[in-house]
Amino acid sequence: MAIIVNLDVMLARRKMRSKELAELIGITEQNVSLLKSGKVRGVRFETLEKICQVLECQPGDLLEYRQDEG
Repeated sequence: MAIIVNLDVMLARRKMRSKELAELIGITEQNVSLLKSGKVRGVRFETLEKICQVLECQPGDLLEYRQDEG
């Protein structure tokens, strides 16, 4: 996948658990886990905005583009 989700990195930097983030942004812990693993096909801008507010970061801190090898 060319889009890498760095949510786990930001959570570690903020010393926050997935469960706490889920409660603060109003989604399930399972959905946070799926997002962290990159196993989602998309994310709503509203959800991305809430994550950025809580973690005090920019969308670019969470999402990274890497060109596929090959």
